[in-house]
Amino acid sequence: MPDRRSARGPHPKDLACFAEEGVPALRRAVADLCWLHTRGYPPKAALKLVGDRYALRDRQRRALQRCAAGDEECERRNRSRIEPEELAGRDVVVDGYNVLLTLEAALSGGVLLLARDGALRDLAAMSAHYRRVHTTRPAIDLLADFFERHRPSSVRWLLDRPVSNSGRLRRLIEEQVEGREPGWTVELADQTDRRLIESPAIVATADSAVLDRCAAWVNLARHVVETRILDAWIVDLGGNRKAADAL
Repeated sequence: MPDRRSARGPHPKDLACFAEEGVPALRRAVADLCWLHTRGYPPKAALKLVGDRYALRDRQRRALQRCAAGDEECERRNRSRIEPEELAGRDVVVDGYNVLLTLEAALSGGVLLLARDGALRDLAAMSAHYRRVHTTRPAIDLLADFFERHRPSSVRWLLDRPVSNSGRLRRLIEEQVEGREPGWTVELADQTDRRLIESPAIVATADSAVLDRCAAWVNLARHVVETRILDAWIVDLGGNRKAADAL
């Protein structure tokens, strides 16, 4: 179903699903799910087992799915992560919708999840249709500021070609960052995940499937949110808020 919202703010159920008093139980659920992932349990069966044990709602189960990772995955992602201070003079390729949707949600007051691997993820459901919202332009500006500050040699955005309105979004991005440094290129791409995984550039994404196979990545959305969107609603389900505060 097309996304017709004018913002990417909280789902009506999120205040109850992610209330502060319930977060400790959700963290325990994530820890249990990570334990099962580390020991090779099938992901779908493991999620059902943990979700049923804690009597979780659908959105809470989706949050667990996005936040859990086994020990090997976390260690691998930590080794391949590049800090913003290391971007100067290097090429960056951006997983366009992945990063943009998270910043749009952050600016709209939507819930953001700090996962066990340290990545920041949203609960937006990307469909075959993208609709620009009132936080789209501010989100692009924040990203342009980030890249001007950290000075990579190039920034290339990949937008999924099959997603409706990708062409319009490309034109909006190109117009908005015209004259900014470094210059951006925006491409409509098929098989975006494969291109990100195979790219020699530093990948900006929080997509778990890409993080497990790309050469290097930067935690772009998290860095922008934690330094520029100070009132963002972040729910730490990975037990690493202390590490986040040190960024």
